[in-house]
Amino acid sequence: MGSTRRRTGGRRTRALTLSSIVVAGALALAACSGGSTGGATGTAATGTGGGAAESGTLTVWHYFSDVNQVKLMDQYASKFEAAHSGVKVDNVFVPYDQMNSKLVSAAGAKTGPDIVVFNGAEAATLALGGALAPLDTQWGSFADAAQFPDSVVHKIDGKIYAVQGYVNLLGLWYNADILKQIGVQPPTTMAELESAMEAAKAAGFQGITLSGLPQSQGEWQAFPWLSAEGFSYTKPDAKSLEAGLSRVRGWVDKGWLSQESVTWDQTVPFQKFAAGGVAFAENGNWQMGTAKSDAKFNYGVVPLPVGDKGKVYLGGEGEGIGAFSKNPDLAWKYLSETYFDAAGQILPVTLVGSIPSRKDAANDTAVSSNPLLKAFADTIAKSGANYPDAVIKPSAVADVQLTVGQAWSSALGGQQSPADAASTAFKSLTSLLG
Repeated sequence: MGSTRRRTGGRRTRALTLSSIVVAGALALAACSGGSTGGATGTAATGTGGGAAESGTLTVWHYFSDVNQVKLMDQYASKFEAAHSGVKVDNVFVPYDQMNSKLVSAAGAKTGPDIVVFNGAEAATLALGGALAPLDTQWGSFADAAQFPDSVVHKIDGKIYAVQGYVNLLGLWYNADILKQIGVQPPTTMAELESAMEAAKAAGFQGITLSGLPQSQGEWQAFPWLSAEGFSYTKPDAKSLEAGLSRVRGWVDKGWLSQESVTWDQTVPFQKFAAGGVAFAENGNWQMGTAKSDAKFNYGVVPLPVGDKGKVYLGGEGEGIGAFSKNPDLAWKYLSETYFDAAGQILPVTLVGSIPSRKDAANDTAVSSNPLLKAFADTIAKSGANYPDAVIKPSAVADVQLTVGQAWSSALGGQQSPADAASTAFKSLTSLLG
């Protein structure tokens, strides 16, 4: 989900900064698109190695189940196969919550895929687990490397392990037909949002959809609401964490948010929003393709109303080469001719709604002419936050995300009170953050 830039001491690159994401008019870098815990495309991952010669198979592991994200993977495969007639690209689905463990396990057996498309925020986890190959040699000779800001190049201990071909972030999608029926405008403040959800519930609609999973997707969606109450990893405190959990648990208690959200990844809640009957969805720019193809109502996007304190993560998928790819040279050709290619970066814009990471591609009319991207550009400028937070050491990123994701899920699901969930999480964070 996230991008990074160089940190003092070269420990890892740090997540997006505002200066590195300014593109024509303020569009830019950033964000984690939604993985899934269900569905599939291609073959099932077994942990066996991919790759082959120019006339063989190139294996790409990913966690997408959303139809438009799957379509993007298929079009990248077709693009590369058309240029390399003897090569077949095999897109292999791996459930989001199994991706890291399968990759590290495969690396332990000195096998695995040729290409990995993964949550960019977990580059350190995979690199330190031996699942990714360094890209310094390839990146150093890549003619277009200067088109990419440092913030999308993932470095761990001074070595490059992945680069982001696009960036994503969260916004507040709204059903314009429902808002018209209940007589409210798209909200710009938390009070307006909660008032609108109350009115929607009274009119027979659901208030909002979001993901309450007890892992990194949950933490990704929780952070805007937690930070709106003053929570941060720089100075974490149990009181602000409890306040954020209490607010959103209150949405469940009032019937605005389904308690089933604790079982939803980021794909499912948007599918429910697109089906109609829900006023709002906390979800990302990568859902534009789904909205266009599935929503039978008028819709729009505004920035998440998180006030002056609230922050929204800037992230996206990272792309790298498996540590034990049998075809690292061909794997690099795939990356440089798809995700990292100027024309290739327009495909995520048109199919999914992701924002190109290349400076030249971000100025393309496919980006500048899309009105839905304005809300996300405004969020980048006002509330964009590094993902993962630079104060979290690389080895602790996964545990921090899991800790907060579990607190989020247990509070929303009623397994713990917001106070107890916050207290439990705070104790772990104190140790993890030092």
